[in-house]
Amino acid sequence: MFGTKVLEERESKYNGHLKVVRSLGFGTYIQAEGLTQSGGIVESIWRQTLKKVITLRDKNSKLKIKNCLILGLGGGTVAKLIRKKWPEAKITGIDIDPVMIELGKKYLNLSEYKVDIIIADASNLSNLSNQSNSKFDLIIVDLYNGDKYPEKFETENYVNCARTVLADRGVAVINRLYFGDKRPQAVKFGNKLNKIFSKVEWFYPEANLMFVCRK
Repeated sequence: MFGTKVLEERESKYNGHLKVVRSLGFGTYIQAEGLTQSGGIVESIWRQTLKKVITLRDKNSKLKIKNCLILGLGGGTVAKLIRKKWPEAKITGIDIDPVMIELGKKYLNLSEYKVDIIIADASNLSNLSNQSNSKFDLIIVDLYNGDKYPEKFETENYVNCARTVLADRGVAVINRLYFGDKRPQAVKFGNKLNKIFSKVEWFYPEANLMFVCRK
């Protein structure tokens, strides 16, 4: 494509074929198996979503983020936006893929966003609140391997674990792809969330469905 340059290609145990691309229209972004995961259009999607999160709060209840957890840090796109909006927030990011983290630091300035990075499977959340001495005001769940959402993160047990580490007035945002055969999967998951959280807003930016959940 005219105006597009591939900066680097890597193979990942978890995300398959990774490609770092720079284009005139979308800047620098990281693709996994051809799907943009960090940078580019993903930044626009998360910017819209965080704006929605803020506007959903009551007018007299400004969203204050002191402690944030990102499950599926990737190249750091969401961390960038959170750091800009809440400069003093403590951000913890978990990602299983060291290659993705490496590319995020090299091409997307991940190191600049002051994230406490944990390279690990995001399955175990039980001791996170104890480690941070508090619960999280904002939890971002973006746990894709390529275009696959692992089944273990869809279970009621896992969602309840995420709810447990969420502060009482906190917000959890869960990203699901929403195109083709992924639509019914996302809707089914959303119906499950409705039974676990007291309030779930369904928000549709681009080809995604974002669930904005509150206790």
